[in-house]
Amino acid sequence: MRLLLLFIAVPLIEIALFIQVGGWLGLWPTLAIVVLTAIAGTMLVKSQGAQAMQQLRTSFDDLRDPTEPLAHGAMILFSGALLLTPGFFTDAVGFALLVPGVRNYVLREMKKRVNVQTVRTDRGWQPQDETIIEGTYSAEDEDRPSGPSGWTRH
Repeated sequence: MRLLLLFIAVPLIEIALFIQVGGWLGLWPTLAIVVLTAIAGTMLVKSQGAQAMQQLRTSFDDLRDPTEPLAHGAMILFSGALLLTPGFFTDAVGFALLVPGVRNYVLREMKKRVNVQTVRTDRGWQPQDETIIEGTYSAEDEDRPSGPSGWTRH
């Protein structure tokens, strides 16, 4: 039901804002603002998206929880979609999501509603199947492989 209200309310808000701003500034300045916000938004989304990707790579490299960089990346992607949608309300929300403080606030509010559980273990890997036999393999003479793979068992 909320989604239906959102799909009805947002276009109505955009139409009302277009009428108000168009009446105040005129047609061409209003259209110019819409086009310029789309261009500026695209450039900002591109740069912040690259930063979010770098933070995501760093979290993977450091074996840290990637939830926060993923959430920031998703919000940046969503802001890009809003900025490419013509309208003043969607542009305002899109630009707001490009502000890191706003994204942090949204993420904090989302975390209050989502229960995330993680499992950690300090033990090394133990095979569940006792028929697994661990072994060491090394390559024989590279000119004359023994067997189809060129590897032999010690």
